[in-house]
Amino acid sequence: MKVLIKGAGDLATGIAYEFWLAGHEVLMTEIEVPLAVRRMVSFSRAVYEGEAQVEKAKGILVQSPEEARAVISAGNIAVIVDEGAAIREAYEPDILIDSIMAKRNTGTRKTDAPVVIGIGPGFTAGTDCHYVIETQRGPSLGNVICEGSAIPNTGIPGEIAGYTMERLIKASATGRMEPAVRIGDLVKKGQVVAKTGGVPVHAQMSGIVRGMLQEGVQVEKGLKIGDIDAREIREYCYTISDKARKIGKGALEAAGVKDLQQCESFEKEGEI
Repeated sequence: MKVLIKGAGDLATGIAYEFWLAGHEVLMTEIEVPLAVRRMVSFSRAVYEGEAQVEKAKGILVQSPEEARAVISAGNIAVIVDEGAAIREAYEPDILIDSIMAKRNTGTRKTDAPVVIGIGPGFTAGTDCHYVIETQRGPSLGNVICEGSAIPNTGIPGEIAGYTMERLIKASATGRMEPAVRIGDLVKKGQVVAKTGGVPVHAQMSGIVRGMLQEGVQVEKGLKIGDIDAREIREYCYTISDKARKIGKGALEAAGVKDLQQCESFEKEGEI
């Protein structure tokens, strides 16, 4: 099947990887300046580096539908800068997956493809898409929802090794991003890990830097620019997360759902 994925961040990459492993053709769209923190496991990195290797798959930047077809025919994943996903008209996907993770629907419609899947909050299965995939960590993660919506965004990142908000590295000021450490580096609580707008950014916990925005991008004060993992396992910096894999498997399952009784059908109100 031909799959068009809107977004190429780490969760979108986990989805793309599962479809690629299953032998499907994958084209991903991105914005001109991607802000994926876990960029070493994001095909969005191809936008500014030309290509991005993530585990066994390679994402390659293309400029046209013709280039996309050539890249896909060679066994790779095509990535194109196309914020509105206008390439949909030429590509004619069998499946369209909105994994922008904007926490709202930015324009995806149920009529965009034979099967339309929304990832996380902001979509309503049966209204603006056929299926929604749950993205909240917990027993429902990766579930296929056929009617209703995913759990609303809580604004609190999932717990890893007992840490939630402390994991985040946030911009101290609006301005240019200047990393002081690299992905895979071990850092201590209080250490300067970056500067934004010339203002130092300090780590809120000790651990390994699992994600960090690329140098030179413009950021707003308070934006998430990095991520620290207390487990200090370097391999996790360069492999798709368990969360992304589960969401990817859920999307792959949704692509093959024929009977509505095969998936969840319920409304969730503030469930955590």
